[in-house]
Amino acid sequence: MSTVSFTNTILMVRPAQFGFNAETAEDNAFQTKLDISKSIVKEKAVTEFDAMVDLLDQHGVNVIVIEDTAQPQKPDAVFPNNWLSTHPGRLVLYPMYAESRRVERRGDILNHLIGEYGYGCIQSYTHNEEDGKMLEGTGSMILDRDNKIAYACISERTNQQLFFDWCQHFGYRPEAFTSVDQNDGLVYHTNVMMALGQQYVVICMESVKSPTERENLLNAFAETNKTVIEISLDQMNNFAGNMLEVIDGNGSPMLVMSSRAFNSLTGDQVETIEKYTSILAPDITTIETVGGGSVRCMMAEIFS
Repeated sequence: MSTVSFTNTILMVRPAQFGFNAETAEDNAFQTKLDISKSIVKEKAVTEFDAMVDLLDQHGVNVIVIEDTAQPQKPDAVFPNNWLSTHPGRLVLYPMYAESRRVERRGDILNHLIGEYGYGCIQSYTHNEEDGKMLEGTGSMILDRDNKIAYACISERTNQQLFFDWCQHFGYRPEAFTSVDQNDGLVYHTNVMMALGQQYVVICMESVKSPTERENLLNAFAETNKTVIEISLDQMNNFAGNMLEVIDGNGSPMLVMSSRAFNSLTGDQVETIEKYTSILAPDITTIETVGGGSVRCMMAEIFS
């Protein structure tokens, strides 16, 4: 069950070796190394993952759970949306900035999806890794599939030319911009600062410093009839931009965010969101803290 832009089916990877990745932490300011054993971190992450899957299942979301393989070790395997996106009839593979993450791309996962949903084409951009050009899936790009607009904040993980090439190939209008954190560091993924719903957009406009880029974004949102729900830099740091709207078992929109993100929102923001969608807020504190990603990163949408 899906609209053009939103789906009832998602893929999630149950972590086997979740942990702090020093390589990705170089440009992901959201990661924190906890002063507890690696085994406890892994155990907590699996518990949080299973509870989130159960919660989604209770609300009628079809979750395809793939077990991570123990070897090679993949500390970020729980975030599959960076290497894979799906489109009617097509799977797309993406170039990854961190070498340690490239092994997350698994042929058996692709074969499972092809067998289940009949994808006839695999489009791969992974060869761009050789030239240092990255585009990390729906971490790098927020796709308005209904209106064929793709939004991307440019960083080491999101190459502007490759983004434009992707948009030309898939028939999307590109909206590229720059987003920075409180220390003026580039925001590493667009889905950290922005989430798009059927009738609204949650975005940290404060992080977009260019008046021209701000105007372009607001014009695009107005053109597509999206209510703009602004979040602050502090709320962005609490993963309030890392949300995903899915379709629940009743065919209604449901916005998934973490409990940490939900607790950072004001009453007015929650009230505005709930005009358009229900909210589901699982607790994934360990995954967020150590992995530097939240619920949206954990869900790869399935469109067939």
